[in-house]
Amino acid sequence: MTLQIYTDGACSGNPGPGGWGVVMLWGETKKELSGFEADTTNNRMELLAAIKGLQAVKNNSVKVELYSDSSYLVNAINNGWIKNWQANGWRTSSKQPVKNRELWEEIIALNSRLSPNYFWVKGHSDNEHNNRCDELARLQIEQNRETQ
Repeated sequence: MTLQIYTDGACSGNPGPGGWGVVMLWGETKKELSGFEADTTNNRMELLAAIKGLQAVKNNSVKVELYSDSSYLVNAINNGWIKNWQANGWRTSSKQPVKNRELWEEIIALNSRLSPNYFWVKGHSDNEHNNRCDELARLQIEQNRETQ
């Protein structure tokens, strides 16, 4: 059986308050996670959602599929950008420092432990699990905005 992890991040303003959401599916079992950061960016929330989902996996031998509407995340893994950044001293092809390096390093560590496969899904479309992740992320922003 395969563990499916759907992730999404959202930000109100960029930078601004942000939220992330995760839906984990294991057979008939469904688990949802979400969180908030007061001052962040959309890309950070997309990466943090993936990190939180992968961190919740306790069994290192389970097959994991991670679904995200962040082409930034999925392409960095699937197209080898992250390996190029590392080889270039954490610099982009335009010689700029890679943003969110600490989050990318955490993703690398989790990938080496779990070997997940990454898949891109179209955001705000017909994928119910991605839509639920977006809803969880936005709920975090709304709920925490009221308490600040």
